Amino acid sequence: MASTAEHATNNPALDPDTDSPENPGLEFAEFGAGCFWGVELTFQRVIGVVKTEVGYTQGHVPDPNYKLVCTGTTNHVEVVRVQFDPQVCPYTNLLSVFWGRHDPTSLNRQGGDVGAQYRSGIYYFNETQARLAHESKEAKQLELKDKKVVTEILPAKRFYRAEEYHQQYLEKGGGQGLKQSAEKGCTDPIRCYG
Repeated sequence: MASTAEHATNNPALDPDTDSPENPGLEFAEFGAGCFWGVELTFQRVIGVVKTEVGYTQGHVPDPNYKLVCTGTTNHVEVVRVQFDPQVCPYTNLLSVFWGRHDPTSLNRQGGDVGAQYRSGIYYFNETQARLAHESKEAKQLELKDKKVVTEILPAKRFYRAEEYHQQYLEKGGGQGLKQSAEKGCTDPIRCYG
């Protein structure tokens, strides 16, 4: 029987994210900030963001699906993985969007969405991103004074793309058919709905 340590090293869900952006010069960034629908639309609107996709990461079960993640037994977090052009949109801009999009003092919940899959997290792809993420968290903590920032900052692990209906969900109209603009620079309020 394999030891726990051996088992962990053989688990592909715990491997680093080794995907590559579609074009040279682009980088990945990855954020968890509650339900991924509204977070994705927020990042879709950022100038310099070339592509967004939603998915699951940081859990211990390979190839999870939405229903399984929602059971709370896999430790996955709903994330948006962003491809961006750092010449147009520095990583620090993405961090500012992330901090402005959610309540980083709310443990395992954002609004009415409750569970570990809605936790606040920054998942970095290199040491520069790690350093900038930690610096931004420290700045956010100073800004919020007595409220503790609970955002986790970890290396990006294997990314499992969510089901197709979750991709660009609010731009496509969600369950109500009410399409929302993903146009670059759009500042319309984002309405979340199932």
